[in-house]
Amino acid sequence: MQEDYKLNLITIYHLESTLNIDHFDSYNHLNSTSIQNTSSHQILNMTSDPTSPIPIIDFSPFLHPTSQTSRLETAKALVEACRHVGFVYIINHDIPSSLLEEAFAMTKELFDLSHEEKMQAEHPPGPCVHRGYSYPGLEKVYQVISDDVKLGEKLRDVRDCKESYEIGSEKNPEQPNIWLPESTLPNFHSFMQSFYHRLSSTEQQILLALGTGLELHNPSFLADFHSGNGNQLRLLHYPPIPASEIEKGIAARMPAHSDFGSITLVFQDECGGLEIEHPKKPGEFIRAHPLKDAIVMNVGDLLMRWTNDDLKSTLHRVQLPPLSTRYTITDEGEKITQARYSIPYFCGPDADKVIEVLGECVKDGEEKKYEPITAGEYFKMRYALAYKS
Repeated sequence: MQEDYKLNLITIYHLESTLNIDHFDSYNHLNSTSIQNTSSHQILNMTSDPTSPIPIIDFSPFLHPTSQTSRLETAKALVEACRHVGFVYIINHDIPSSLLEEAFAMTKELFDLSHEEKMQAEHPPGPCVHRGYSYPGLEKVYQVISDDVKLGEKLRDVRDCKESYEIGSEKNPEQPNIWLPESTLPNFHSFMQSFYHRLSSTEQQILLALGTGLELHNPSFLADFHSGNGNQLRLLHYPPIPASEIEKGIAARMPAHSDFGSITLVFQDECGGLEIEHPKKPGEFIRAHPLKDAIVMNVGDLLMRWTNDDLKSTLHRVQLPPLSTRYTITDEGEKITQARYSIPYFCGPDADKVIEVLGECVKDGEEKKYEPITAGEYFKMRYALAYKS
């Protein structure tokens, strides 16, 4: 039976009070079309499971405020979602739908190239330069949810079935981009650089909203640490695979993990399969269904560290797509998954910035849980784990 996602409407009248995710299932379902024209007071929850806590934030009142009150309410709603869930859908973010469609079309063109053509931009050996094309199985995702190196020493036993292409800022000499020849994929270089910088502008607005909602003395403090030079645009392709391999644990589209950086902005195709760990039920995962043109934003480990664990970095994974229409059946009756495409934009501070726990995030009676570290040192450690053979 086909699953239909629905929407739960949560109206926040007093944003200073804690978002109670235990009560999300007590609200009435709405049709998905009612996502349009939501007000700054609203957090919506979209899921086929009415107890799922993944909120949806209308970002337009922050970008185009009619009052300072509506702007602040949106910022506080975003922080509450990050504090209790760690994942949020952001709608009305001002990235044109046509631009996202072009990005997905070019991503598909990239991965439709032959292996030999893609290897013209091969990811270099080791973790020092994280750029270019990674074939399936090159990157190993570890069972690590923090910066504890000991937790990252064990590779997952399952086969990691994805291929990726990593792009960064042209102003980052320590991470030089590795481009395909223009003749192999015309306009790829120019489009992806333009797209990279468009996402960086959106990142700045979201970080400003987080700084505002956290009531930092300088609301732009987080944004000021991010010039865009430390970010990474990743194009992901999960090729078709027998569903039985994932069901039996032989292979995984993406095993459970958390992200390294400050925040991640993710754009999904219609296939689905992204799941996040339930914030109230460790070990249980809930689906983050595709929502057209929405950003799926999540908190990364570094931002959790920065806020003294106030904001939540949540485990997530990519599993089987949820709908029966997203499979094909072979003549032998074997179920094969559809190809899945995803575009995450990983955001991190500039390498020379010292990340120290924010004083505003240390509650009375608490101590700072983490020592200062430069962003560059932190990322080198995490990439070394991800690409350790």
